[in-house]
Amino acid sequence: MMRAIPGGPFTDEKAIPDFVLEKMMERYHLNDPVYIQYGRYLLNILKFDLGPSYRYEGMTVNELIANSFPVSCQVGSLALIIALIIGIPAGIISALRRGKWQDKLAMIFSVLGVTVPNFVIAAALVYILAWQLGWVTVGFWEGISTAWLPAITLAGYPAAFISRLVRSSMLEILGQDYIRTAYSKGLSERAVVYIHALKNALVPLITYLGPLTAGILTGSFVIEQVYGVPGLGTFFVTSITNRDYTTIMGVTVFYSALLILFNFITDILLVFIDPRIKLK
Repeated sequence: MMRAIPGGPFTDEKAIPDFVLEKMMERYHLNDPVYIQYGRYLLNILKFDLGPSYRYEGMTVNELIANSFPVSCQVGSLALIIALIIGIPAGIISALRRGKWQDKLAMIFSVLGVTVPNFVIAAALVYILAWQLGWVTVGFWEGISTAWLPAITLAGYPAAFISRLVRSSMLEILGQDYIRTAYSKGLSERAVVYIHALKNALVPLITYLGPLTAGILTGSFVIEQVYGVPGLGTFFVTSITNRDYTTIMGVTVFYSALLILFNFITDILLVFIDPRIKLK
């Protein structure tokens, strides 16, 4: 698919002499048939070698990922924690107060979080907190101290989705016979919710956390561009523009590996949370 896109990794506004372009193509074996390039790439992956970057001279894709992923991981980890802290309680309260003002307020915020694009939220936060109030400074990266605002922005959609997911799951669980039996025994609402209902209601959430964690840890290009975060998402989208084939493939393979890993961890966790699930 990348080879079908017009242009190449060395296509630039300034024309490159043909003999120089030929040497560069030969250096990176780009003049070989595509099936040979693909076979060579698969063999290198078995050695955990993602190849050199065509646009970042002297750097390999392994080095790009090693340098940028920790940055995306910091922002993503904070965003995931914020999303869970906001989404789970909001979903529980919304389910317990169904039809009341708490439920309506939580659903309004969840609908906004799901429907409003994160670049709109990012622009609004930058304008209000950085430009108007001057509380924060954006546009550069200084570690965890500058990760909070992009993390809050990145947490908007997952927090809203988690709250809706927990709400629907809690409503289904609260209608079960064993919940009514627990209430009939005189147990308090707190005991019924946190001991009997919540554990089973979190099963769909745990399933969702696998792909969510992989996606949120690898970064968001829009968020990283707005806040000047040198994360993995920035390199990925830039590599598409630059036709940097090895970087595109390397980041895709890395993301796929993370997705498989976190889905596997999710499956293991479900065994301990839901006794009906057996590990074979």
